[in-house]
Amino acid sequence: MSSFHLLATAKLGLESLVKDELKKLGFLEVKVKNGEVEFKGDERAIVRANLWLRTAERVFVVLREFPATTFDEIYEETLKVDWPKVLPENAFMHVNAKCVLSKILSRQSSQSIVKKAIVERMKQEYKAEWFSEEGPEFNIHFEVMKDQARLMLDSSGVGLHKRGYRAEGGVAPLRETMAAAMVMLSNWKPDTPLFDPLCGSGTIAIETALIGQNRAPGLHRTFESEKWPMIDKKIWEEEREKAKQSIHNTPFIIEASDNDEKIISTAKSNSKKAGVGDLIHFTKKDLKDFTSETDSGIVITNPPYGERLNDIRGAEKLYQLMGHVFERKKKWTYHILSPHPQFEKFFGRKSFRNRKVYNGKIRCYLYSFA
Repeated sequence: MSSFHLLATAKLGLESLVKDELKKLGFLEVKVKNGEVEFKGDERAIVRANLWLRTAERVFVVLREFPATTFDEIYEETLKVDWPKVLPENAFMHVNAKCVLSKILSRQSSQSIVKKAIVERMKQEYKAEWFSEEGPEFNIHFEVMKDQARLMLDSSGVGLHKRGYRAEGGVAPLRETMAAAMVMLSNWKPDTPLFDPLCGSGTIAIETALIGQNRAPGLHRTFESEKWPMIDKKIWEEEREKAKQSIHNTPFIIEASDNDEKIISTAKSNSKKAGVGDLIHFTKKDLKDFTSETDSGIVITNPPYGERLNDIRGAEKLYQLMGHVFERKKKWTYHILSPHPQFEKFFGRKSFRNRKVYNGKIRCYLYSFA
């Protein structure tokens, strides 16, 4: 087994959750930075992180870090990476580049220089002048920020928020990673009923059920690194089997509703694809009719916001209705995501906690009320 410098990227505000997840997975050397969490591990760690991380965006293998102010430096440092160790002779290489606040500003030139250096290193190893690139795909990321560069391999492929269960979303879908983060930040436990009265395509309810069952979020999808020769397919098989064996049947109550019959149908379909269709009670219901007789409960919801639907006034009226519908009850809490700077004013209450997070590129706050 090899030892790798690994990196899980995260939306700003969620790094601490990713750190906690990595520690629970058994990784000890975990360091948090803005938008990313570093850790170390072997090939099995790459597999496990991709299968299990709920709030991370991608998992990268960091190959080299170095200062860079010229294209010659990029070329020479890229050439130092033992590319034949990670790339087969027929690898299909796709180089992405990002340049921020640095003397090197050209993404296109950076991509060309990196690719040139990789090919030259491969020529030296394989004694060849031409490569077919008909093999497994390797997405190579080069980034330079404030004249500090690094080369990385993307092990995830499609972003980790793409669990594989959501064929389509509502008008403005909530990222699966953000939904999982909302549930985790609410401190929900299976012995407390959970409600989402504005469920849309059902993402919050589904992510809650996945957490409640301890079901790995990446269990039903594929990853780019599954095709890498450097990771034995047996490791993927073993880790998937372990994930299946980790699923448990702890009972819990999850109820989700929306006033759109078509959206409810989509939510039900998504929950079935996620393997939790029989664990969530979906109903068509207006928000004004929301009620529950349970002694305790958690509401976690992502109401439509005017920024996305071009109806700010309509969103504000909805916030006011939510304030009236969501009663003050002992042992009840409400966790609501919104980008509106005056959400609390329209809701009619001051939150006991609010946390800045990002749903995609939209800056939001997760407001918590009791």
